[in-house]
Amino acid sequence: MIFCEAKIAGVFEVRPEPHHDERGFFARTWCQHEFEAHGLNSRLVQCSISFNARKGTLRGMHFQAGEHAEAKLIRCTMGAVYDVVLDTREGSPTFKQWVAVTLTAENRKMIYIPEGCAHGFLTLEDSTEVFYQMSEFYEAASGRGFRWDDPAFKISWPAKVEVISERDRSYPDFE
Repeated sequence: MIFCEAKIAGVFEVRPEPHHDERGFFARTWCQHEFEAHGLNSRLVQCSISFNARKGTLRGMHFQAGEHAEAKLIRCTMGAVYDVVLDTREGSPTFKQWVAVTLTAENRKMIYIPEGCAHGFLTLEDSTEVFYQMSEFYEAASGRGFRWDDPAFKISWPAKVEVISERDRSYPDFE
């Protein structure tokens, strides 16, 4: 795998290195040793998928707080998303900054999101599926979020938001 660190410390774009032959290719998408060698949390306890029927569906900006803070590895397995990571770690030199990467089924890129960063995405195609690997179990009471269009972050989304949950729409402004 190829690990490319983003401008936010601890956030990595991870690309598989396919080994091709007459059948197609084989590529590793997870290796505990390689993640640890890059100083990343290699604990995986839960995996989830989200299916999004319509282009323009926005999910985020989510994170878990306190002892349930989680690292995530995100991959788009069908369709395409504009995936955003927001640094919400007070004291971080990139506090309140964000980075984005386009994840598609075709490019097979992944994004590693460390603890303390919020995550969200906007679907770029109908019938998009996203696969999540997390370092902590989901704990609803620890779930937090920021509004996707909060002026404190100035996230530049590439397309109009067509579908969003009431919860994601009504998060308070960052203070």
